[in-house]
Amino acid sequence: MNPPILELQTVAHVYPDGSKGLHDCSLTLHRGRRYALLGANGAGKTTVLQHLNGLLRPTAGQLRIDGQAFDYSRSGLTALRSRVGLVFQNPDRQLFSALVEEDVSFGPLNLGLGADEVRARVAAALDAVGLRGHARRAVHQLSFGQKKRVCIAGVLAMQPDVLLLDEPMAGLDAPMQTELAALLDQLAARGVTVLLSTHDIDFAFRWADDIHVMAGGRCIASGPAQILCAQADVLHAAGQRPPAALALHAELVDLGVLPAGPAPRSVDALLDTLRAQKHSGVITA
Repeated sequence: MNPPILELQTVAHVYPDGSKGLHDCSLTLHRGRRYALLGANGAGKTTVLQHLNGLLRPTAGQLRIDGQAFDYSRSGLTALRSRVGLVFQNPDRQLFSALVEEDVSFGPLNLGLGADEVRARVAAALDAVGLRGHARRAVHQLSFGQKKRVCIAGVLAMQPDVLLLDEPMAGLDAPMQTELAALLDQLAARGVTVLLSTHDIDFAFRWADDIHVMAGGRCIASGPAQILCAQADVLHAAGQRPPAALALHAELVDLGVLPAGPAPRSVDALLDTLRAQKHSGVITA
């Protein structure tokens, strides 16, 4: 695998009030991978995302980009944030312009791009999130889910190498979650590294290529989703249960209903497997 595009090395962070946000936290991100940052509330997920975007600076340890220690100068931060976009959990923290197209154009304009390039980027970003027809709408008239998509469009207009999302599925109904997951898949297929934080292990197991597990301000385990989600001791240490699809698959294998092998990544996929087995005559009941 190629060298990581972003890396935290034994990072600690102490907030001004003395509380510890991170302790000895290390993780890596590689180009074009889909990552879930999994952990309970308070595990340090948001703090990790803010370090990867340069909003927070380590008290100890190091942020590295393309294998080099990151330079926290003004120019360094500008360069980092043009490559690493962060979407906050609450869109109202990120939206500040009156109109949708104004908000999405803010980042490209700050890069000093020409008017034609800015217009093209804004149009492409709004197309990507399905809001091209809302360009002239007032931001305050949008639904919560639409506001989230505007925030994502604002980051996409910067054409980042890495997209960070803090609990992006929170507050979205099931169809909107499906649409957002499909968009993130498309970005990863184009080579964008996607890291999202979540406490939903079923979604993490279903969607991610790799998972970083957070507990107590540390990344306690990292690895491919199918391997890591089978490690019950790691999940327990992070206050997580096994994914429902994995647990149900194990029971069906024990009962002799299904053969041993990799578990489907979702309950829906598991049901499809059962239907296929029944259709082929392997299951007769």
